[in-house]
Amino acid sequence: MTNTTPNPELLTPTDLGPLRLPNRLVMAPLTRNRADADGVPGSLMATYYAQRASAGLIIAEGTTPNAVGQTYPNIPGIHSAAHIAGWRRVTDAVRAAGGRMFLQLQHGGRVGHPDNSGLMPLAPSPVALPETIHTPTGRQPSVVPLAMTVDDIRTTVADFAQAARNAVEAGFAGVEVHAANGQLLHQFLARNTNLRGDAYGGSVAGRVRFVVEVTRAVADAIGSERTGLRISPANTVNGIEEGDTERLYPALLGELADLELAYLHLEFADPDSVLFADIRDRWPGTLMANPNLGWPAAMPADGGRGAGERLLAAGADLISLGRAFLANPDLVERLEAGAPLNQVRDKYTMYVGGPTGYTDYPTLAATDGGLLAAQRAA
Repeated sequence: MTNTTPNPELLTPTDLGPLRLPNRLVMAPLTRNRADADGVPGSLMATYYAQRASAGLIIAEGTTPNAVGQTYPNIPGIHSAAHIAGWRRVTDAVRAAGGRMFLQLQHGGRVGHPDNSGLMPLAPSPVALPETIHTPTGRQPSVVPLAMTVDDIRTTVADFAQAARNAVEAGFAGVEVHAANGQLLHQFLARNTNLRGDAYGGSVAGRVRFVVEVTRAVADAIGSERTGLRISPANTVNGIEEGDTERLYPALLGELADLELAYLHLEFADPDSVLFADIRDRWPGTLMANPNLGWPAAMPADGGRGAGERLLAAGADLISLGRAFLANPDLVERLEAGAPLNQVRDKYTMYVGGPTGYTDYPTLAATDGGLLAAQRAA
């Protein structure tokens, strides 16, 4: 899919492969640490996602394809029967509310800890995360990960493919392969975390190989039309330094352009940048853009609508927003009405558990109802 309407607006419907989306607004994947300790999504997560079902598409939070890929405590998984059943309750709730969902597959690589997974993290090379990491007992020094063997790499590729099958069994319309934000796939891309001398390191061709193999394996497992890919070029989160961004992503996209993926998801997109224009020119299919809203600055008053409209005008097809959907379960309805938005309560976003700052954000309908009730009482 590419834009067929000049300067389409966020609230116009569109198609994504076999899916008919009622609008071009996508709920971006947001880690919120609300799964059970064993990674099983519960009823609270089902409520949270169903509240936001008016999004054109929901991409559920980063979910581990295997045990060693776990990042932090209470991160959901998709590698056991219990995980599949838990996610099925979520997708059923969202479907009943009229929504559509993809699931992001995220392997943390060196962004992990034995206190979280019970296992030593695996990564391209034995290079530790240069910061502490959250565990059930608080923040701990990061550990030096084990360098993945070729057998480890092959097993991980297979785990991603099986996780994608599990996601479809759990009721998701597709999956997003997470190759951004300093997670395992991004670690293979970056020169400072990939020090390998074999076929999976060194040159640009070597460093993109793992991402290509994972993406192709997932597409083979469930179909290209069900497979998306997320990238964050030049993003330095989690200690990443790519070193040659301008060569890395043209090579990666060149290896994947023939797959006809459901979409490419570009994080922190800037419509005025050379990078955005280059990626739009190189990518033949649907481009989902996540606007650069100056994070960690406060969310703009419009939630990112203006930035999203500029990206659509510059050639993006879909716009993903994170914090705006977190704080506004009825974001689409608020934008349609021109109503003010709730701001995010940062204190409750991660590691705290429970409904506060998760499922208790007020909707416009509830607010209006409260005002009407107060007026009648007066």
